Amino acid sequence: MSPIDFLIPAAHAQAAAGAAQPNVWLQLIPLVLLFVVFWFLLIRPQMKRQKEHRQLVEKLAKGDEVVTSGGVAGRIDDVGESFLTVEIAEGVRVRVQKGAVNAVLPKGTLKSL
Repeated sequence: MSPIDFLIPAAHAQAAAGAAQPNVWLQLIPLVLLFVVFWFLLIRPQMKRQKEHRQLVEKLAKGDEVVTSGGVAGRIDDVGESFLTVEIAEGVRVRVQKGAVNAVLPKGTLKSL
């Protein structure tokens, strides 16, 4: 007898037993719970950070001291629709996108300008 002959009766016995089918709703519960966990741990905090950043960018005004995503700190000299002119040293101005501003510093932080 070959080893395959021992497996065939076992396979037939398993197929004949026919276990009861679990409820479809019970199978969906873990997926729903996983989605809820992802929502509260990943998606919701990211949406909150995006909203805060959007509000920060909308409130930018001339004279604000800012730090860009590249780490460049300076004072806003001009505010355009999509770009800012930031003075990073006396007489040195660069144009950056509004979205590149990471933080607004308290007034007087950059006294050297």
